[in-house]
Amino acid sequence: MGNEPVTEQFFIDKLTEAKDHFERALDCKHTEFDDLYPYMIEHPQFFWYKRYVAWSELLTITSLCEELSYSWRQTFTEHQVEYLEQRVMSAKVLDFWFEKNEALI
Repeated sequence: MGNEPVTEQFFIDKLTEAKDHFERALDCKHTEFDDLYPYMIEHPQFFWYKRYVAWSELLTITSLCEELSYSWRQTFTEHQVEYLEQRVMSAKVLDFWFEKNEALI
């Protein structure tokens, strides 16, 4: 990155990466977490940890964007913004993040 100033676009790019990471974790797809902790795949709680790590990363970056008054909400659907503002990774977040099942609520 050199000596360039950190810009809003930098944070939005990182937010997009974190969103993709979380969504890959939700779908049980390969993420960086798998490479960092390959032994965890053998443990039943692995996917819970993997999702928690990705959710924490997403919350951290949205919090920084909020603090810096960067426009982060347009990266998400209205419901996803609500989930992020509530900050709790509930069953509703896990079940309805993609909103494909929303009609079932």
